[in-house]
Amino acid sequence: MSPKAPALQTDPPTAASDARERILDTAYELFSRNGIRAVGVDAIIQRSGVARMTLYRHFGSKDALVLAFLERREQRWTRDWLQRAIERRAVDPGERLLAIFDVFDEWFQREDFEGCSFINVLLEIAEPRHELHRASANYLARIRAVVEELATDAGVADPEGLAHKWHILMKGAIVAASEGDREAARRAREVAALVLGDAPRRSAAPDTRGA
Repeated sequence: MSPKAPALQTDPPTAASDARERILDTAYELFSRNGIRAVGVDAIIQRSGVARMTLYRHFGSKDALVLAFLERREQRWTRDWLQRAIERRAVDPGERLLAIFDVFDEWFQREDFEGCSFINVLLEIAEPRHELHRASANYLARIRAVVEELATDAGVADPEGLAHKWHILMKGAIVAASEGDREAARRAREVAALVLGDAPRRSAAPDTRGA
């Protein structure tokens, strides 16, 4: 009779999805807190308790795991947290734009504040043509698109232009908070209020019903 294989060498077929989730959850925690350069595959294997072959069966490379992490980060951070928190705080689109910085302020005060993973990966992988650099830039662009949609709903004449300005303030506040300035969101909100107040609005369509 063949000797029994060590528990961590393989995963039973029924546990494949569980193993993938353990790997991704572990990578999410480690990458979010420490960045992607500082976290090696060995650390993820050890923390998740899976075999090396199991990790590479689900994720063909570390880059593939980072891409899966970024995708999950967008779902958890952008969609499930940021957008929902903004929607709960205000109904008016203009107020929702400013509420971004109110949400950030609460985030910056937390002990587990970890910064923006999209910005972190973008800076860690400086080569513009690298797939991880491009993916991070794309996820940041999607956040800017959310801002542009709010600016459109608020009647801003140039919603794309305002979104770019807003996004600069958002990213700058996150970096400043990472440097230790926990008041960064409040400072950015003051500037944002001026930007929004100065932004031209779309002209209302003329009423021709009586013509």
